[in-house]
Amino acid sequence: MSSVSGQTDSRCSWCLGSELYRRYHDTEWGVPCRDSVQLFELISLEGAQAGLSWITILNKREGYRRLFSGFDPEKVARLSDKALDRIANDASIVRHRGKVESVRRNARAWLSLRESGQSFSDLVWAHVEHQPLDNAFRQMSDVPALTEPSTRMSKQLKKLGFSFVGPTTCYAFMQAAGLVNDHLVTCPRHAEVNKC
Repeated sequence: MSSVSGQTDSRCSWCLGSELYRRYHDTEWGVPCRDSVQLFELISLEGAQAGLSWITILNKREGYRRLFSGFDPEKVARLSDKALDRIANDASIVRHRGKVESVRRNARAWLSLRESGQSFSDLVWAHVEHQPLDNAFRQMSDVPALTEPSTRMSKQLKKLGFSFVGPTTCYAFMQAAGLVNDHLVTCPRHAEVNKC
């Protein structure tokens, strides 16, 4: 455990590398989110993270928000190929053309889902029966990289036209959006998140 002001820090160890990471852990990660637009942002950022560290994406999150119009699905869906070229060359985000294109593709799939009468929030929350799964992991090595629900979610999202939504990405999304509570039981946020 690391020490802060001479006291043992009982937060989840993954967040102890920077103040930005700690703030994200302490205020956002694992808090149940049911807003479809915010969930669109999260799934987009988790897709951008594939193969990278989350702190890389967290450091670039404001760049993503600026370039993708605050992750407004309607605006993102209308982006031209020329706009995607410009975005993919902007150093304020991860410059990976496939990941940039996936945000537009996912916005279009998100809109198709809405047009069919279903919300993105209802779709993803159905994978946990609309209630956060409260895990009770004691150490980071106990936390899985993917689960049966994340694998099901991945298959469903791909079938609907989403991309960069593999089972591991979907599980990271579920953790971030509070569909599962994967704060370690020794972390103060585990109990706090359960009250949200």
